Amino acid sequence: MFYLLVALVGLLPFTLSSPTAIDYTNTTMATSTDENVGNKLVFCHFMMGIVSNRQNSSAYDDDMKRAKDAGIDAFALNIGTDSYSDTQLDYAYQSAADNGMKVFISFDFNWWQTSQGSEVGTKVAQYADLPAQLKVDGKVFVSSFAGDGVDVDAIRSAAGCDIFFAPNFQPGQGDFSNIDGALNWMAWANNGNNKAPTAGQDITVADGDETYEDALQGKPYIAPVSPWFSTHFGAEVSYPKNWVFPSDLLWYDRWREILSLSPRFVEIITWNDYGESHYIGPLSSPHTDDGASKWVMDMPHNGWLDMAKPFIAAYKAGSKLPIRFIEEEKLVYWYRPTPKSVNCDATDTTMEGNPSNSSGNFFRGRPNGADTMKDEVFVVTMLKLPAVVRVQSGNKTETYIAPPGVWSHSVPMGVGAQSFKVTRGFRTVKALSGTSLKDVVDTCICGIYNFNAYVGTLPAEASVDQLQPDGLTMLQEGLQVTCPINTLG
Repeated sequence: MFYLLVALVGLLPFTLSSPTAIDYTNTTMATSTDENVGNKLVFCHFMMGIVSNRQNSSAYDDDMKRAKDAGIDAFALNIGTDSYSDTQLDYAYQSAADNGMKVFISFDFNWWQTSQGSEVGTKVAQYADLPAQLKVDGKVFVSSFAGDGVDVDAIRSAAGCDIFFAPNFQPGQGDFSNIDGALNWMAWANNGNNKAPTAGQDITVADGDETYEDALQGKPYIAPVSPWFSTHFGAEVSYPKNWVFPSDLLWYDRWREILSLSPRFVEIITWNDYGESHYIGPLSSPHTDDGASKWVMDMPHNGWLDMAKPFIAAYKAGSKLPIRFIEEEKLVYWYRPTPKSVNCDATDTTMEGNPSNSSGNFFRGRPNGADTMKDEVFVVTMLKLPAVVRVQSGNKTETYIAPPGVWSHSVPMGVGAQSFKVTRGFRTVKALSGTSLKDVVDTCICGIYNFNAYVGTLPAEASVDQLQPDGLTMLQEGLQVTCPINTLG
């Protein structure tokens, strides 16, 4: 391998930069005495609140098949108290059964009340015996978003069956003595108050791991993994919020942490929360628009699911070497569509009206935390053999050696086309070379600040992933400029 790398360097007339440092001290399959090896599960949070438009169980089939193919074991079906919840749960449970997937209910306590323990248990009982219901250690698996203070005994009694209750309780707030495990939702570095870190207030995701594991005292931990966080709702909706968490290479870095941490469970946040930009499922997945189409249209994230696949396989095998699980060589790249210095105040939706800010989540103009994001293009190579990667971002070009395995790199963002070229020896690897469908621009797309990520892959997808009509219904609401629809294809 060393001689091949030297040969590659010798062929290049460029100054090469180095990717993330590599530790070759362990090049054999990692072994583990962890009792969870062979019993590890990967969940993915699925928002049921935006799928009221689905008409049958087959509408969930593509989601189930994609997730299963990536190694995801179960969808955590997040439900509120919507009138359509039962209908959609019925469809989802049936589709999961038809496609060999598992599902479980995650009760969203933004809508459920902590006084409704009996009602929660009754809902659990309604689906407990269906074939697709996830069971862990012989118990019906149940989770939540928030819910500190709910009567766990009331839930267990009303469920009428053994449940494995692993809610999103907060250490120091929820009672960890009467639960079977817990989910940590904070998959992003933060300031301890649900916003981006600030000087002196920087809580990493690994800090959260430690806090939860201390609180759980050996009970199973559901470790969070998320690729991004950006939201930009203005006065055009009743739920204004406008902030980002530092994301950049979070998706790659966090999966590396997961391989070292080796928790019993992992939960990806999320499959389809387009409003917070941390979706890894397709734009075409049937859903209704909650106003997120303004920053989601033309911003596919499917490549993130591709990147996760070897990490998921390595995690389940108790290995720290995702290279052993690369099925197809790929290059996955992502970047924001504009530099963060672009000023959109004149037309941005958050500059209009006087929305309520009782939540403390609304900020006018550029999203709170925007300064924590880097103006860079992020590249993850998934290679079986080393290669030379050339990235051209606008008028900025950088060339580097990518070693075998799954490795990250970043280059400065430039306005203009984004192109990638992979070579071995004197030959271009055509399947791993090409130009992105989305340029970086220094104008305000749809007139707004857009801190979402565009994610592409090489080889490129066979067809362009686009929002469907139901996912575009609120696109123009609140916009100060005309916004063309689905411009990539």
